[in-house]
Amino acid sequence: MLKINHTLYISLRLLGLLIIGLFFSCSNEPVNDNLLEVALSSNNPKIKRVMDSLDRYEVQIRYTKIDRKNDSIFFTDYDFQVDKDAYFYPASTVKFPIAVLGLERLNETDTLNREVRYYVEGDTLESTFSKDVVEIFSVSDNLANNRLVELLGQDAINASLWEKGVEPVRISHRLGYHSEDLETKPLIIYLNDSTTGITKPSINLAPIRLSLKNIRKGIGYYEDDTLMEDPFDFSLKNYYPIEAQHGVLKRVIFPEQFRPEQRFNLSPDQHAFLLEAMKILPRNSGYDPTEYFDGYCKFFIYGDTKDTIPSHMEIYNKVGFAYGTLTDCAYIKDTKNKVDFMLTATILVNKDGIFNDDAYEYNEIGIPFLAELGREIHRLELERKR
Repeated sequence: MLKINHTLYISLRLLGLLIIGLFFSCSNEPVNDNLLEVALSSNNPKIKRVMDSLDRYEVQIRYTKIDRKNDSIFFTDYDFQVDKDAYFYPASTVKFPIAVLGLERLNETDTLNREVRYYVEGDTLESTFSKDVVEIFSVSDNLANNRLVELLGQDAINASLWEKGVEPVRISHRLGYHSEDLETKPLIIYLNDSTTGITKPSINLAPIRLSLKNIRKGIGYYEDDTLMEDPFDFSLKNYYPIEAQHGVLKRVIFPEQFRPEQRFNLSPDQHAFLLEAMKILPRNSGYDPTEYFDGYCKFFIYGDTKDTIPSHMEIYNKVGFAYGTLTDCAYIKDTKNKVDFMLTATILVNKDGIFNDDAYEYNEIGIPFLAELGREIHRLELERKR
């Protein structure tokens, strides 16, 4: 009897050691498969202060986990408060689909390529379509975007996105200048050294007011230096929710995962050019790195630092920031550690509830939150098994 108990004791001891060993071997693996949920539960103050006051910040996030098996790719989407009916101002993120559709239009026009010189009628600034696309992604240039709107027209932009299944979306205005014009301006294009061509202007439909949650925000806004004590009305503004942004990103990064009619019509050369433009840093496109640091348009991971982004961290993205709203839509690829994922997030930082007063907590709360969120997801991705 004593021998049996001793044998049982040894067996139980070995089993206990095995369990302990398994526990410690897995201790670096997040128990929760939803890495977004794990990241948002972080005690880091950059995340915690936002999570503790969610009603104030109107956060929406979609994270896509990417898995591969043989030649197949599998996406798993995780959402936090994503709601296409809860409005947020997309700001410059709308430049992403406009840039893609601009390249698509060039592919469909025999006489145009992205290196032809052109200018908008009534303007004197010459540009090229390739320069415009690079400036849109590297420093989020408004004028570069607006020139492509003149090429395409708002109605054509919307119709093309809807046909590809990118919805809901509504592009109704340019950014900055001429924002209310329904008629596009002709482009004067240099076909060669001695001849020019002129594009035909289009007349676009007037936007219909959006009826969405949170379409009127805050308690007041400035108009012509006068404080108007009413919520700011976004109902005629651009509408480009998380679902649509993520859909454009997936189609650009992984076009083969979509049916032909859902893809953008880009040649292999144009697609390669677009990807290079999406990840380019300001210093690599001729901008002063002291003013336009690496994280200037890369909010996730690097937005709150002026450090140099290492070459193995490739971030294909488009950010937007205006009216207190910060948004980033990104495909992040760590080539050194063979990690990649997609992340789209938006946050509103407007403590006083007044719009157009330039008193937004971008650098104090918004960008640090997005940067830390990107770092948390990247860290968890490094730890998870594939």
